[in-house]
Amino acid sequence: MKTTHFQLPPTTTTCRRSLRAPSSSRLHYKQQHRSHHSNITVVHNMDAGDAAAAAAAKLRSQFLQLLSTRRSAQVPLEVKPAKPVKEPLYQGTPPPPSSEAMEACPKADIPNFEQLLNEENLYLTTEEGEQGHLPVLILSMKESTRSRRPATVFLHSTNKCKEWVRPLLEAYASRGYIAVAIDSRYHGERAKNQTTYEDALVSSWKNGDTMPFIFDTAWDLVKLADYLTARDDIDHSKIGITGESLGGMHAWFGAFLDTRYSVVVPIIGIQGFRWAIDNDRWQARVDSIRSVFEEARIDLGKSIIDKEVVEKVWDRIAPGLAREFDSNYTVPLIASRPLLILNGAEDPRCPMTGLDVTILNTCKAYEEANCSDNFKVIAEVGIGHQMTSAMVKEASNWFDKYLKP
Repeated sequence: MKTTHFQLPPTTTTCRRSLRAPSSSRLHYKQQHRSHHSNITVVHNMDAGDAAAAAAAKLRSQFLQLLSTRRSAQVPLEVKPAKPVKEPLYQGTPPPPSSEAMEACPKADIPNFEQLLNEENLYLTTEEGEQGHLPVLILSMKESTRSRRPATVFLHSTNKCKEWVRPLLEAYASRGYIAVAIDSRYHGERAKNQTTYEDALVSSWKNGDTMPFIFDTAWDLVKLADYLTARDDIDHSKIGITGESLGGMHAWFGAFLDTRYSVVVPIIGIQGFRWAIDNDRWQARVDSIRSVFEEARIDLGKSIIDKEVVEKVWDRIAPGLAREFDSNYTVPLIASRPLLILNGAEDPRCPMTGLDVTILNTCKAYEEANCSDNFKVIAEVGIGHQMTSAMVKEASNWFDKYLKP
């Protein structure tokens, strides 16, 4: 990917993209702030901080209100026991037997690890109805010298399920974390067959009564945070969240909406939806869930899927995704919590050129919060839409840095 330099006046935040040493094969975004008027800057930052906090609260409130408009009746959060899933349901093309990337996650060498591993399977009620039962898988070590440990939530990609990320859960559990995974809406135990997720997307387009693409699971993540912060064995100030692809988008929106997720690592999940429409770069994302766009094309009387079809689908199934809730508005609101964005430099679904404004805005937000080191972006050169072993290790290092037991 071409190296780009941004030059702004010295009294403003400067976001610079630069290549690390060639052997690293990664592209880094770093932030730099220069001011010749420190006293004035301090006063300005205080005012800006107040305004930013008010704007963040307003946008979160708007998003929560949107989520509330397509919810079934609210019910108290309940915890119900569940049994381990012996034959996980994978939709679409079955995944390979294992993931080389996840297997690369650092894992402590513990004798009798399987015997010392504690597994919890449970359901949380997040609303009435079938999809209001949230399946949760939690792994931790039975023996711990700490009464409260950090937790990290792992979110799977499209057509997979919580059991798929078990290698990550085990690796983090071995290092003293309470490792948590869920089935996103219409996946895993929340799916009936091989097309449940696709059917839900089409139904959302037809009826406009659910938001299966990203938003409904964001609601579940708020309820999950309610549960995690009620547990006595979790340090409530140290709850991380990460995910791959669709899971990366879930991590992004879960963290934007709920500040209880204190360390955030979206993997191949951040993109600019408006930018993709305006710059005719929406095809790869559309192809990942093509059935709903084909249905919309037919309903709109079009011979091909075009940008109008794409925009109407987003407005219907995820209102505001390509407008006020796009990444350039919502990702900066994760500041000042530690945020690491991991993408492929050649990812067609999450084009890095479509994130320029998002990264600049986020740099500025972290500068104004006086915590520039808490934000980092790594785009792996030569990698498309793929979670790599290097990304898994970078995520692990980031969580250890800010959540280490």
